[in-house]
Amino acid sequence: MDINENIINDAIEFRRVLHLHPELSTGEYETSKRIQEKLTEFDIPYQTGFADTGVLGIIKGEQEGGIIGIRADIDALPITEASGEEFTSLNEGVMHACGHDAHTSMLLHAGKVLNDNKDKIKGTILLIFQPAEELSPTGGAKRMLEDGVFDEYTPDMLLAQHVWPDLAVGKFGVMAGPIMGNSDRFKITIKGSGGHASMPHSTTDALIVGNQVVSALQTIVSRNTDPMQPAVVTVGRFTAGTKHNVIAETAELEGTIRTQSDKTKELAKKRFFEIVEQVTAAMGAEADIEFYDGYPATVNDTEWAAQLKKSVNKLYGEEATPALLPSLAGEDFSRFLLEYPGVYYWLGTSVGEGQKPLHNPAFRLNEDAFKYGITAMVHMALDSLNKLSGEQ
Repeated sequence: MDINENIINDAIEFRRVLHLHPELSTGEYETSKRIQEKLTEFDIPYQTGFADTGVLGIIKGEQEGGIIGIRADIDALPITEASGEEFTSLNEGVMHACGHDAHTSMLLHAGKVLNDNKDKIKGTILLIFQPAEELSPTGGAKRMLEDGVFDEYTPDMLLAQHVWPDLAVGKFGVMAGPIMGNSDRFKITIKGSGGHASMPHSTTDALIVGNQVVSALQTIVSRNTDPMQPAVVTVGRFTAGTKHNVIAETAELEGTIRTQSDKTKELAKKRFFEIVEQVTAAMGAEADIEFYDGYPATVNDTEWAAQLKKSVNKLYGEEATPALLPSLAGEDFSRFLLEYPGVYYWLGTSVGEGQKPLHNPAFRLNEDAFKYGITAMVHMALDSLNKLSGEQ
């Protein structure tokens, strides 16, 4: 099925509107309103009220068949944009630095193409617009499920597309098994005993204790986990002290543990608690630990991954789906996949030299990827429903 160039241009234009007006997790009210207006314009029925700002579009084909769902996330990040784009965010300190504006627009316009071709659809296609994907460990997926997003239409499979700056335009990352990791968070408050910088013997320096904790935590990956199982322990924030001549009374550390397998996750979590508690105790301090089990690993269904890869290869050849390694980034779509089989895949959006990563203030994506993303989404949807109907 050919995708009209006007559809691609309209999708790019709408993406830029969303990019100009990003909204943070749980506050995507104007974004949700814009989505609903587009669905109305495209004559696609929809339901609302899922996790407050979530929307479910419903496309019923003219032929009986299964039900598939396609998800796009709609929230932005608390980042001040420095991309230099003409359509840079107008909301100070908020930016679509993870491509959710592109996900939303591509899904809407793929939905228009599908809705205009209902005679080719064997079943029902759900357009799932999910809020709060960036709000780990809470997330919007669990709330949408709790609010009954699939009570009326139960999907046979789900899929989600994510822009990927490490991949060239025209390439896709489709793989079976884990594609994204477990993403857990922690906060440690170390309680020592402060005092004058010239009298360290009468204190317990929380800053020094914190340094030892940071160093010891790195041994989880280097000396405890299986080197063939991906794992990362990162301390992203370390705050201690008030003045150059005052020994720190307290220190705060925040970070994340990323793993691929649940076995490695549990080992890393166990060692994390042991190390923090024992290192601080050995140095005469105390530690309060807050640990948040975040998004589970995103694990793709083997059979459906093979089907989606076949769809892409049919369109663009086998070179369009190169062999890739999983990422340890977290993804809320994983919670949908705990309940329903499906596939999360990457869409190449690299701008080439100077490309910045996701969540960077200067992140940009190559809009030439829109024709690939929309086309693939449409064909994946039709091919998946054909598979459910026993046809190819």
